[in-house]
Amino acid sequence: MATRSFPYSTFLRGPSEVLPTLDDADVILERRDDENLILMRAERFEAGAASLRIAGRALATVARRNASLAEEVLAEELPWLTWLPETERHQCVRELLDHLIAGADTGEFLPFARSLISWRSTAVVWSDPRLARELQGPFSGDGPDAARPGAES
Repeated sequence: MATRSFPYSTFLRGPSEVLPTLDDADVILERRDDENLILMRAERFEAGAASLRIAGRALATVARRNASLAEEVLAEELPWLTWLPETERHQCVRELLDHLIAGADTGEFLPFARSLISWRSTAVVWSDPRLARELQGPFSGDGPDAARPGAES
């Protein structure tokens, strides 16, 4: 599906200039001081959500029956999975699938997106042996004691 972008102010001044675009494209309303907004027809939104729900459940079924196959499928889309140690790779796949299925059921995909970013960052750390070793410890200490908030000095 194509997308077209309009300044948010254009939509506020005259929605009739923007709304006809929805016949052929989704609309991104660009805002200067906040996140952009997306307008789309409900039918297209529902089709996307239903498709994602089916794909998420299908992948979850594959994962339950053949974990290594699910991992292989995800690794094709997420090649950075190979940087994770095997135990973490299994945990990552499980967590991503859980978030994907929950998101497909609720329409709330931010937990999935956050988990994806977090796991990708973790994989990048594991890709650098020196950094991975440093972050596993041992650490030199807990640092200096800090006064409790509100405590008198």
